Amino acid sequence: MTTETNLTKPWLVAVWPGMGHVAVSAGYYLMAKLGMHLLAELSANEFFDIEHVEIKNGIVQKGRMPQSRFWVWKDPRGRRDLVVFIGEAQPPLGKYKFCQRLLEFAGTLGVERVFTFAAMATDMHPGHVSRVFGVATEEEGIEDLRPSGLTVLEDGHISGLNGLLLGAAAEAGMRGACLLGEMPHIFAQLPFPKASLSVLEAFATIAGIDLDFTEMIEQAREMDQKLGEVLAQWERKMGQQQESEEEESFETGPIDDEDRARPDDLTHIEDLFGKARQDRSVAYELKRELDRLGVYRDYEDRFLDLFKTPE
Repeated sequence: MTTETNLTKPWLVAVWPGMGHVAVSAGYYLMAKLGMHLLAELSANEFFDIEHVEIKNGIVQKGRMPQSRFWVWKDPRGRRDLVVFIGEAQPPLGKYKFCQRLLEFAGTLGVERVFTFAAMATDMHPGHVSRVFGVATEEEGIEDLRPSGLTVLEDGHISGLNGLLLGAAAEAGMRGACLLGEMPHIFAQLPFPKASLSVLEAFATIAGIDLDFTEMIEQAREMDQKLGEVLAQWERKMGQQQESEEEESFETGPIDDEDRARPDDLTHIEDLFGKARQDRSVAYELKRELDRLGVYRDYEDRFLDLFKTPE
């Protein structure tokens, strides 16, 4: 790992893939919109194993370990820098030791506070506002969260590294907090950008940073429309089931077949890469398009290369 020690009162945000893509989408948005650059990669291969291999044109590719990387933003106003940690996967074993190693490196950077993002599945209607819940490692931290308008989670538990990292932080004497975006449990396996947006808005208020939420708002609006259509379809099927008294199953699989690769997609992707090299804030639009087409893995190295050199 490389180390950059001249950071100003840095805060760390750590995210991993999970329910609704809430945390990792918010992490990538922060990385893109703040124009972050690669700081270091966490050496942690002993915590992982290769779970699958990629197939391209019928050829089996070499196995690849999940990567865990730190990205940094230097506040131009000199108030507080941000470090975003994005893990491609959570380790199957040794989770707490993994968290301790992550925090050890964060300590060398002078990180003063640790944040994790997560999803909270409830019975909310997908068209309603996504609330944000928050927890902290100490009472003072709770009070710092309140101005963002979130709801304090009084009781419960947070599974996975989103919670374990805060437990390790508390043990190490570091301040920490988790922001959880609400999403409907019936769509837990689908992306829910509205929750990512709510979490980011709350974090921006707490951290005192300015973010352009235009793309995330648009993405949330589009998903609202699609989920509304899925819900209406489900309600129609339920009505038919009650009328016919026949048992039917309904799965929330792919929403539609509209997002398929077209001949001009490659040209559009290359155009976005060119724009992102000039303006890193375009990178989130690029990643969104790669995800939509299901080709992010094919372009991942090129995408992350956009953030390797400081401006």
